[in-house]
Amino acid sequence: MKDHALYFIAVLAPADVSEEVTAFKQYAASNFESSRALHSPPHITLIPPFSWPVRQLSDVIREVEQLTCTFPPFWLALRNFNCFPPRVIFVDVPQNEALAALQATLSQRLHQQLNLGGEDKRGYHPHMTVAFKDLHRRLFAPAWDYFSKINYERTYEVREIGLLQHNKQEWELIHRFPLNC
Repeated sequence: MKDHALYFIAVLAPADVSEEVTAFKQYAASNFESSRALHSPPHITLIPPFSWPVRQLSDVIREVEQLTCTFPPFWLALRNFNCFPPRVIFVDVPQNEALAALQATLSQRLHQQLNLGGEDKRGYHPHMTVAFKDLHRRLFAPAWDYFSKINYERTYEVREIGLLQHNKQEWELIHRFPLNC
C-alpha cells in the first residue's frame, strides 16, 4: 500500500476559532491524557479518512473542485460541547442545512464518480473533536464534567473546504477548495 495514502475532506476552522479549539484540545491532553485530537487541525469532517492511490489523487481533486465551484459559501455555528460516550468530546455544531447538503452531495458524487466511500450507516453528525479515541473511560466523566460547563459559541462563514493527508504522524492540509469559485 506504499502507493496509497490516507486522506480526508473537511471544513476547517478560521484562525481565531482554530486557536481557541486547539486550546481546548491542549487542555484535554494535559488534564485528561487525550492528545490524539491534536494530530489534526480543528475541523468538521465531510468525508472521513480513506485510502487512495497517490497517483490518482488528481481525480479526487477534480471531482471536489467541480462540486465546490457550484456550492455557495454559508454560515456555520459552533455551540457548546457534546459527547459520544464513553470516549469522544467535541464542540457541537447545531443543525445546518447547507453543511448537510454539502456533505451529502460530496459523499454521493465521490461514491458515484470514483467509487470512494459509501453510505455511512451511523448518519452524519457534524462536530469538532476535542478529545477522542485515546480518552480513557475512567477519565471520560471528569473530562465531560469539565467541558459540559463551558459556554462556547462562535459563528463563521465557510468559504472553502480542505483536503488533508496523513504524513505518518499527523494530518496536514494539502489542498484548499474555494466555494463558489
